Amino acid sequence: MTQPLNHTSPEDVPQEVVKVRKKSVLREYTEAILVAVLLALLIRTFVVQAFKIPSGSMIPTLLVGDHILVNKFVYRFVAPKRGDVIVFKYPVDESRDFIKRIIAVGGEDLNIKDQKIYINCKPVEPTCNPIDDPWGKWEDRFGTTESTSVKVPPDSYFVMGDNRNNSQDSRYWGFVKRDKIKGRAFLIYWSWDSERDSILEHVRWSRLGKLIY
Repeated sequence: MTQPLNHTSPEDVPQEVVKVRKKSVLREYTEAILVAVLLALLIRTFVVQAFKIPSGSMIPTLLVGDHILVNKFVYRFVAPKRGDVIVFKYPVDESRDFIKRIIAVGGEDLNIKDQKIYINCKPVEPTCNPIDDPWGKWEDRFGTTESTSVKVPPDSYFVMGDNRNNSQDSRYWGFVKRDKIKGRAFLIYWSWDSERDSILEHVRWSRLGKLIY
């Protein structure tokens, strides 16, 4: 014979038990929030970090208003290489973050002549806009214009913006050391054009989810 289940109404539950249950639920929510915050901080510190593009130095690859994700984990396993788009601490003011493309790595000889880049005396394929004024203030950083060639120091990188004629980069302030690199940019997750008239036009829909090369 099936025994009937005992039924207890809320009024029959001792107040002490009700208080314990309330504290348990509150504690669960608090712990869940703390774990979520901790995971977010760990991910931001060691794995992925979001950045916003404030200038046009990386046009056409990145536009003003692009929001990107940067992989901060990848360079623990592989070395930065030519062509990578990296975020790093600005050598002149390390409180600021810059984004540029690696042009030459440590140990390579770099030369720019007639709007072309040469690495170890071999021309490299252009990945962005040509250079009208190839050296900019090169002589201020690397010596006189009599020598337009430089050897990149070990564990250092020569970087340039894709918008070559509108970019403050290694031509002006020198090399980026490896330990100053924060990570490699890999994805545009949001893009906002503030100069458009309507709200719907502000979003650059075609750029959402675009990989960065």
